[in-house]
Amino acid sequence: MDIFSPVRVGPLELPNRIVMAPMARARCNADNAANELVAEYYAQRASAGLVITEAGSVSPNSVSRANGAAIYREHHSAGWHIVADKVHGAGGRVFQQIYHLGRKADPSRMPGGAQPLSASAIAAKGQINGLNGMLPFAVPRALETAEIPGVVDEFRNAAELSKKAGMDGVELHGANGYLIDQFLRSGSNVRTDAYGGPIGNRARFLMEITDAAIAVFGRDRVGVRFAPHATADGIADADPVATFAYAAAALNERGIAYVHLIESIRPGLRQSPSADVPAVLPALRKAFTGPLIVNGGYDKAAANEAIASGLADLVAFAVPFISNPDLVERMAQDAPLNPADATTFYEGGAKGYTDYPSMRAKVSA
Repeated sequence: MDIFSPVRVGPLELPNRIVMAPMARARCNADNAANELVAEYYAQRASAGLVITEAGSVSPNSVSRANGAAIYREHHSAGWHIVADKVHGAGGRVFQQIYHLGRKADPSRMPGGAQPLSASAIAAKGQINGLNGMLPFAVPRALETAEIPGVVDEFRNAAELSKKAGMDGVELHGANGYLIDQFLRSGSNVRTDAYGGPIGNRARFLMEITDAAIAVFGRDRVGVRFAPHATADGIADADPVATFAYAAAALNERGIAYVHLIESIRPGLRQSPSADVPAVLPALRKAFTGPLIVNGGYDKAAANEAIASGLADLVAFAVPFISNPDLVERMAQDAPLNPADATTFYEGGAKGYTDYPSMRAKVSA
């Protein structure tokens, strides 16, 4: 069994175990709706066993860079419908990742000058590229207990719009220091109500959102992503193994489609276990019996190693998919990969987005 072996994820029969990881590319319209160019980009990569889209914001209070993705209004759903149709037309399967930035929202772009929201009034470390240049992350406003159901409803609405768009499912972005992660981790959640303190309370927000998404899509079309080694913005937890194992076990009880973990099994690769954050994967493998996706600098050999060991069922690839629309075919043939142009990751229109050549294009040329 290797990355080219078929696998079942929820109701979907995937032809391989190669997943296109969600990556922000900032090619949506000015109103944050996906368009034909975005659809072409994803359809080019439809040979992946599963395509996961870039994260779409579930709320106008979750706003970041210009031309970022959103999924909270009807025109957003219409734009993502173009994407889903093109991916399906190319023979692919696609989940839409949805998220709320929380304290990492851009204060210069918040509607009406509103303050970003979070689990607690603790600012993220670092800066964001605002309307007038770089500025520090703002100190967020801690959500009142009575406000939390409204945020859960925003995720429910996003799931409904995603389903209306024809997506095969949704992935809840519980990683990278965004709002779900801010509630999960003890370093960013110092609440004293039912959503703070013990891990059972800190995980409540995620579980309520998961239940809302399940009510829309069904349990087998909902995935969740975690990144316990993401600490650059000051996000941290006193016991990440216990925290994420608890969350995985609670998700296992719900029978969701998959858990997606950013952690490498090989030291030295991106998001590998460190002295500060020990390996979480073994504990998650025990806690979650469904399909487990790993991501974090894997190459073909490391991906096959992860699958053969039983620690993972699928492997997600990020940057290699940016520059190689035919990554699955290139891996199958051990062909060289196109290098990626990092200057076009978050801007550039078609350049550095849909203009990377496939091997067949080179041959026919």
